[in-house]
Amino acid sequence: MESTVSKQKTIIFYTISFAFIIAMITASEILKDHEIILPEVAAMAIAMWVWRDEGWIRQPSKIFLVPSITALIGFVVNQLPISYLGKVIFTLILMMIFLWTIQSNLGPSIATGLLPVVTNATEWSFVISVFILTFLLMIGVLLFRLNKGLEKKTEIQYKYMAVFLVLIFVWIGLCSIVGYPLAVIPPTLVVVFESLQKPMYSGKMAFKQGLVLTISATIGTLLYFYIDSWILATLLDMILMLILLYVVGIRVPAVYAFPLLPFVFPDEIVAKLPLGSFITCLFLLSAVLAYKKIEMRQKGRAVQM
Repeated sequence: MESTVSKQKTIIFYTISFAFIIAMITASEILKDHEIILPEVAAMAIAMWVWRDEGWIRQPSKIFLVPSITALIGFVVNQLPISYLGKVIFTLILMMIFLWTIQSNLGPSIATGLLPVVTNATEWSFVISVFILTFLLMIGVLLFRLNKGLEKKTEIQYKYMAVFLVLIFVWIGLCSIVGYPLAVIPPTLVVVFESLQKPMYSGKMAFKQGLVLTISATIGTLLYFYIDSWILATLLDMILMLILLYVVGIRVPAVYAFPLLPFVFPDEIVAKLPLGSFITCLFLLSAVLAYKKIEMRQKGRAVQM
């Protein structure tokens, strides 16, 4: 009986989350403003309302505060008269300082901070959209008491913020040298940031993450080019992502964000997104795996001593 009730609740929350995501796309169509589309909001809705990810809903106020501030940081930096890579690097540094200052490791905030730089957002509607959507996400968590019983404070390993910056800067440097245009894919960077935080990380996990992210990028790209209605494309995207994660047997919130990237990226970049996602995931997730293996060996030696 409890299992049946639980399944019914899950279906209800999936329905609410999908409706919320589609409402965002619908609003962008009605207002003729695509800067209000926030791909990471799709990931946040599923992770917070359906999966109830403890790391994301532990402190409800930060669901609104942290992504909103990082979005503002990215938006302001994007207005500066410096190069694109300079904006990305500056934004990443400021975001890590901010997260360290307020003692948060909320991964989605990285995506909301980088999005205005990557998409060259120039209208304040972007910032307003982040404020409204993250506020609604927070209200949903509080209204349904999804954080009930969770400890508000958690230990944060700040060293991973430094490791994250080093990995991303190396990747950006390599991309700059070879002229690779997709150095910064916000959802992928969120996965990298959160994978570094995991106490255990295996090759199997890295493979599954890279697989579902690449497939989600491919599906999102194909539906974007072959279906004229963004609303219909979004609905199909969400359903297919649900099936994909069920089949592979893994939970990766960013998978729900990837299919919405074509709505905010230039068409010439969208066409490169599937291959670009594969290459980016291959390098960055392999780097995370190598780092975590070295870390585990060091811990093992420390225990033996």
